[in-house]
Amino acid sequence: MKKLLACLLLMLLAACEGSNNPYQNRESGLSVLYTAFTGRPKHLDPAQAYSENEYEFLAQIYAPPLQYHYLKRPYELIPLAASAMPTVTFFDRQDHALPAQVSAEKVAYSVYEIHLRDDLRYQPHPAFVAQTPDLREVHGVEDFKKTGTRKVTAADYVYQIKRLANPQLHVPIAGVMSEYIAGFKEYAAALSKAAQAHPDAYLDLNQYDLSGVQVVDEHTYRITIKGKYPQFAYWLAMPFFAPMPFEAERFYAQPGMRERNLSLDWWPVGSGPYYLSENNPNQRMVLMRNPNYAHETYPGEGEAGDAPAGLLADAGQTLPLIGRVVYTLEKETIPYWNKFLQGYYDASGISSDSFDQAVQVSVAGETQVTDSMQAQGITLSTAVETSTMYTGFNWLDPVVGGDSERSRKLRQAISIAVDFEEFVSIFANGRGIAAQSPIPPGIFGYRDGEAGINPVVYDWVRGKPQRKSLAQAQQLLREAGYPDGVDAQTHQPLVINLDTTATGVGDKSRLDWMRKQFEKIKVQLVVRSTDYNRFQDKIRKGDMQMFYYGWNADYPDPENFLFLLNGAQAKVGKGGENAANYSNPEYDRLFEQMKNMDNTPERQRIIDQMLVILHRDSPWLWGYHPKKYVLQHAWLHNVKPNVMANNKLKYWRVDDVLREQSRREWNYPVLWPLWLGGLMLVGLILWAVNVLRKREMAK
Repeated sequence: MKKLLACLLLMLLAACEGSNNPYQNRESGLSVLYTAFTGRPKHLDPAQAYSENEYEFLAQIYAPPLQYHYLKRPYELIPLAASAMPTVTFFDRQDHALPAQVSAEKVAYSVYEIHLRDDLRYQPHPAFVAQTPDLREVHGVEDFKKTGTRKVTAADYVYQIKRLANPQLHVPIAGVMSEYIAGFKEYAAALSKAAQAHPDAYLDLNQYDLSGVQVVDEHTYRITIKGKYPQFAYWLAMPFFAPMPFEAERFYAQPGMRERNLSLDWWPVGSGPYYLSENNPNQRMVLMRNPNYAHETYPGEGEAGDAPAGLLADAGQTLPLIGRVVYTLEKETIPYWNKFLQGYYDASGISSDSFDQAVQVSVAGETQVTDSMQAQGITLSTAVETSTMYTGFNWLDPVVGGDSERSRKLRQAISIAVDFEEFVSIFANGRGIAAQSPIPPGIFGYRDGEAGINPVVYDWVRGKPQRKSLAQAQQLLREAGYPDGVDAQTHQPLVINLDTTATGVGDKSRLDWMRKQFEKIKVQLVVRSTDYNRFQDKIRKGDMQMFYYGWNADYPDPENFLFLLNGAQAKVGKGGENAANYSNPEYDRLFEQMKNMDNTPERQRIIDQMLVILHRDSPWLWGYHPKKYVLQHAWLHNVKPNVMANNKLKYWRVDDVLREQSRREWNYPVLWPLWLGGLMLVGLILWAVNVLRKREMAK
């Protein structure tokens, strides 16, 4: 019994020393950023990755030629690996050089010449050292005893572009690049033929020449683009065009590597500010500072309010400012949120369940953190995302589609009835703005104020847009031949089908809300929920009337949104991104004229004409542009929302001392219940011992 009591006392003392800190003590006081991920990215190969959760890592690991300025708005391209912005020379069909301001129809091809910095080096990696390891002892790249590095060359950038045509990879932009990079289609065909002849062999891309991409010297290469395509510069800021050392692909092609998840999809090889040092998809992923990255400094200029906000305090400092980034797997929002409040995550988004706890909206509509958040020094950053969430009408459907006046007025009536301001308020906690067109704020072509409203749906009243009345929607419905939601010709109720993949419990309220919007004009909406594959099949075949969809910008240019309604991009028959299959010859003509223009007043004038057509035809319910909310603790500095730049972590800075102090204050152990429980347990044990002793004495 004495031993039992001694053990109990030791347990209580150990509990006093305990902590709920989920991190190792050796991480305390280091320049570490703590964040979370909800699931391992599918691809970390820059040729195959295209999802937001993949770019969260790739943008830190790879260094393409260009990047977006972190602080300036509108978004501005600046050099990253390039020593200067690429030079672009236009040529006609006779190979004569043309002036820089030439119109697109006169340009036969464009030549981009990119000159690289001469101080770029790759992360330490075993691919750069000749070795024959015993793979039985290898579980990750950290298990290789030898690592090396080398300088980044122009040939590495050319090699990566060649990989975009590799038939052994699933490259999401291969189709787009085949339309623009000279010789890309022919190169892809040659690789496909070689892969079919030797399906199990390593495909050495250096043995095949891509005519449109050439090495000029060690630090210079050229890319030839068909016609004039100014948007190509934006592609040069994406990981697709980052360098890839051929040694890495050859290294991972060795027998037995893939079976141990040793591939570019698991262990990327880059020249960016960080490298992936730990990849445990069931627990955590860790980025470490690339010791060979020291050429970039924090920007010294930005917008007017950046200096007062402290965003220029680190100007001139060598990047990255954080040495280590720890991503912990969090599948549930509540544990993530609680750990953020405890200080164990440095920044956090806001789920709908936590919104009221975190944010309050003033009478004037201004958003700020709640008093409890302010007490912890937590601040809020917001930005309208370059995204559009919309509901499309299928242009091929005889009821809601086509260019007849009847269908057009029906679409216009529905557009007025479905109140997206209400949707954003109820289901997005106000985190978004109702869309007036496909183009979100921050993109050239977007107009603010009265000039930017959709006059079919809104009136300008007292300095702000006001949705037209239901009476006007009902009048349009009558003019379309559906008085009170009844077809005047067949005397049957008007029934419209909406296809969606929304099948969860949380989706029911959204779908019920949508039905009620249609009921306001006495139109019946039937929701057809299905799985993702079946939904995509319906979209490809045009077997739907209405559907939910969304689009995130690949690059900040109006072409990347307006092409979603270009007839040449129709899903049905052409396999494009125009899921509504919308077709208007005048819109298509203006699109072809606008798409490759520079951002000039003339381009704005053409975009305005295109939007007039879209407003009238109403091929979409324009939906809304989401607004991103991010909370950060007082110790996290230099946070400014940038929805185009994914490589933001290198600019952030952590005050480790303040974080450690705050964690101790917020997580100070409350020990009296433990001691009280221990004393009660000791008392119970002593009582039991006393009872047993009396029984023994009574025998």
